[in-house]
Amino acid sequence: MKEKVEAIINELKPALQADGGSIELVSIDEKTGIVKVKLTGHCGTCPHAMATLKGYVEANMKNAVPEVKEVVLA
Repeated sequence: MKEKVEAIINELKPALQADGGSIELVSIDEKTGIVKVKLTGHCGTCPHAMATLKGYVEANMKNAVPEVKEVVLA
């Protein structure tokens, strides 16, 4: 599961970097399906960070890795 999640994060990074931000994987709880990430750069301070997290990061990750149930900020 970790490899799949890391692959999706690497696919999502360029879009976030285009806006001056990025994303880092913090941890994965395989029992609960919760992935913790850290938004950095402009994404870390953006007022739309939660929309980006849920609408972009979580949606793409759940689609690609069905074991992921939720993506949260660390």
